[in-house]
Amino acid sequence: MPNNGPNGSEPLIRMVNIRKSYGQVQALVDANFHVNEREIVGLLGDNGAGKSTLIKVLSGAVPLTSGDIFIRGKKVDLRNTGDAIAHGIETIYQDSALVTQLSIARNLFLGREPLKGPRFLNRMDQAAMNDVASGLLKKVGISKNIPPTTPIGSLSGGERQAVAIARAMHFDSDLIILDEPTNNLGVAETQGVLNFVRGARDSGHSCIFIAHNIHHVFQVVDRIVVMRRGKVVADDIDPKKTTVEEVERIITGMSEADIKAAVS
Repeated sequence: MPNNGPNGSEPLIRMVNIRKSYGQVQALVDANFHVNEREIVGLLGDNGAGKSTLIKVLSGAVPLTSGDIFIRGKKVDLRNTGDAIAHGIETIYQDSALVTQLSIARNLFLGREPLKGPRFLNRMDQAAMNDVASGLLKKVGISKNIPPTTPIGSLSGGERQAVAIARAMHFDSDLIILDEPTNNLGVAETQGVLNFVRGARDSGHSCIFIAHNIHHVFQVVDRIVVMRRGKVVADDIDPKKTTVEEVERIITGMSEADIKAAVS
C-alpha cells in the first residue's frame, strides 16, 4: 500500500522495499520511506541504522541492490548524483566536498557558473557570483564579514559546512537532504541552518534532516522517521505529540520496562 501525501496526493518522494547489500552485509532491508511536498522530515537512528545509506541511494551516490524509487508517482532510475540533481534532489553531506583552492563564490556555483556577454566566450560573471555569495553567507548565520573571494581552505570547519549548505539553498531544488548539517557549527551558524530548514517549506522545498542532536530535529521537522538495523521502524511520529525520550526509546528499541530494568 503506497504512502499518500496530504489529501491523498502522491508523495514527492517514495522509496519502496529498498535493499542495499555490501557483500554479506545488509545495509538496507526492505526500507520504505516517503517525503511529501513541502514537508520537513527528520530521519533518526543510531550509528549503523541505515540513515546515511538510504540518503546515498536517494542522492544517486550509491546504487540500490533492489527496490523502486518514485518522484511524484513516476518511477526513476538514479544511477549517479547527476541524475538526482536533474530530478531536483540536492544533498549536503556531513563531509561535503569543497574545492579548497577555489573561492567561496566559485564553490557555491561550481559547475553552474553564471556567464556574461556572448555565451560562446564562456566568461564567468564573477561580480554576480560574489553578490549572491555575500547574501547567502548571511542567511546561513555567518555574521563575520568574509569576502566571497576568500579561498575555502582558509575557513573553519563550521564555515565550510555553512558554505555547502548555502550552495543547496541557492539552487531551485524540490528536495534538500541535510546530513548532520549542524556538526561543527557555532551557535549563530547552527541557528542560521535551523532557520533555513524552517523556511524551506515556505519557499516550496521539502527537506530530509538528519542529525544526532535530536533537540535540533524537534525544533524544525513536521514528521520523524526512525531507522534501526537497516529498516524503517517508525515513519509517522509527530514531534508535537511526542517527547524526545519516547523517540529515543524507539531509536534504541528499548521499552519502558527495558529502561527500568537497565537502571535498577
